[in-house]
Amino acid sequence: MSVRPGERRPRRSSRASRDDRSRRSLNKEWVELTNTTRRTINLDEWTLSDEDGHTYTFDHYRLEGRATVRIHTGEGRDTDTDLYMDRRAYVWDNYSDTATLRNDHGRFIDDASWGGHRHGGGHHH
Repeated sequence: MSVRPGERRPRRSSRASRDDRSRRSLNKEWVELTNTTRRTINLDEWTLSDEDGHTYTFDHYRLEGRATVRIHTGEGRDTDTDLYMDRRAYVWDNYSDTATLRNDHGRFIDDASWGGHRHGGGHHH
């Protein structure tokens, strides 16, 4: 199982590209999770969290072998390939953060970091 940072909230570069916390803007912020095994993994009660303690808990979700799912910050309808945290504020820091995946027993599975962090984005199995 591996975690990979995806898009984070757009930087404010001009008034035209507003960072307005709309559903569309929030859903441009996501993290990808890939099942690197051949078998389906039941992610029920697994968690994905950031360094500030914002936590998403997977609910009745199975990730097929060799498949990838994007976990979006905003609201939306969950599908096999896209899940939604249903938050109304950004979670992932643009400049530095760590996304940590833990199983239903709280055991560390993987993490991914960006920016100036002590974590190296290790893929621990």
